[in-house]
Amino acid sequence: KQVEAMKRALGSLNLNIVEMADENATLDGGDVLFTGREFFVGLSRRTNQRGAEILADTFKDYAVSTVPVHDSLHLKSFCSMAGPNLIAIGSSEAAQKALKTMQQMSDHRYDKLTVPDDAAANCIYLNIPSKGHVLLHRAPEEYPESAKVFEKLKDHMLIPIANTELEKVDGSLTCCSVLINKPSEL
Repeated sequence: KQVEAMKRALGSLNLNIVEMADENATLDGGDVLFTGREFFVGLSRRTNQRGAEILADTFKDYAVSTVPVHDSLHLKSFCSMAGPNLIAIGSSEAAQKALKTMQQMSDHRYDKLTVPDDAAANCIYLNIPSKGHVLLHRAPEEYPESAKVFEKLKDHMLIPIANTELEKVDGSLTCCSVLINKPSEL
């Protein structure tokens, strides 16, 4: 159902849709971190090596590196992009190990923003022409110590989002949204 609904929505926007024909391939959006330069793909219970290979075949202009994910649902359960060159990362041992793997695989040096709570590292960065750097992040009442870290980003418009109820069913901020870079006349 979810796949069909997304196909209809993306098709209505006239976007190119690539379907994975290999029934052994699995690729979940929560495991795909696009930095603007390259892709990191978490190998988890929901994403396998074949899914990562199909992503690499589809986006030939970008490097695609795989990152083992053991103690979390997805790669983005403990990291996401918080700015053009800024990776938000949780403090757990698993998150830090994954970050080290990403740093070893990349030719680029990203800045990092370490937050105490892994779940809070899942945030949504937007570059909106009229607003500049906008960051949707978990609300202070949910993760107060992590919110204090986000508040240090003085060049970002910060928008705290309460997500406690959706988190109960593994819904994080990034998996509750689809970001599409399209002209404003849409």
